[in-house]
Amino acid sequence: MKKHNTKTAYRIHGAVLPTSSHPAIRAVKRQTDAPSIHGNKLWKSSRLVIDYLTKNPPEHSKRVLDVGCGWGISGIWCAKTLGSKVTSMDADPSVFPFLDVTADLNGVKTKHLVSRFEDLTVKKLSKYDILIGADICFWDELVKPVSNMVKRAVKAGVKQIIIADPERDPFFEVAARCEKRYQAETIEWETRGSVKARGSLLIIENH
Repeated sequence: MKKHNTKTAYRIHGAVLPTSSHPAIRAVKRQTDAPSIHGNKLWKSSRLVIDYLTKNPPEHSKRVLDVGCGWGISGIWCAKTLGSKVTSMDADPSVFPFLDVTADLNGVKTKHLVSRFEDLTVKKLSKYDILIGADICFWDELVKPVSNMVKRAVKAGVKQIIIADPERDPFFEVAARCEKRYQAETIEWETRGSVKARGSLLIIENH
């Protein structure tokens, strides 16, 4: 009988991405509550953010805010590769044990922040050079809070904003609003390799 090998981790641009089959992830699942706001796995749009930043290294990356972070691989990659001080933000505290496992596998740590998009004030956002987010526009109800968060981030002087999505309608609504107001562009992006991903990136340069 042929054995099926279950992949427990992938390596992408120097970062280790555990799958739900990884022993450490399985241990967390047994010990904690499951994340409730879609933070139950590594979303492929994180791959788009990492690939874009690999090919377009940012000028300013000392302080990074990863919003709606889930397992946090985009921010973890920034900490590992760019040497960034990363704040990983999610509305669901249940994601952080999974994030900690992922960070530990990569030999880094990030700061946890339990918060909603609406709670990120201009003052709080002014602490960061880059704001990144992957798969954060999955409901129509998120268009307004995400758009308003971006507005405050621009006002706060965040130098670069990158939001990745597999091209859902709410994402394009956010992108259209941003393109009218800021130096923003929406570009299609596709990755190759062990974790293939395809979607679009909303890029705002706020220099």
